Amino acid sequence: MNLLIIRLIIFAVVFFAGLKLYRMYREWRLVQEDDITDTEGGKMVRCSWCKVHLPEQDALRSRGEWFCCGEHRDKYLAELKDHPDDQDDPS
Repeated sequence: MNLLIIRLIIFAVVFFAGLKLYRMYREWRLVQEDDITDTEGGKMVRCSWCKVHLPEQDALRSRGEWFCCGEHRDKYLAELKDHPDDQDDPS
């Protein structure tokens, strides 16, 4: 009977120690995920000229389109001026 009680006590100690470690790990993972989402920069958008994806906060927006820099915006808008029938085509 003594051996059974000792085994039960050892099992309880190991179980609660494992539970404590699991809770610590879960809390650590939540903190890590929060740090990752804070540094990612939010929503990603695609440059209409070069098709590179970048964070929305770093992108430029003009006429409903996203651009990675002013040079690509100017090239894209100049191309639209050269081909005005392309932007009005519904198909």
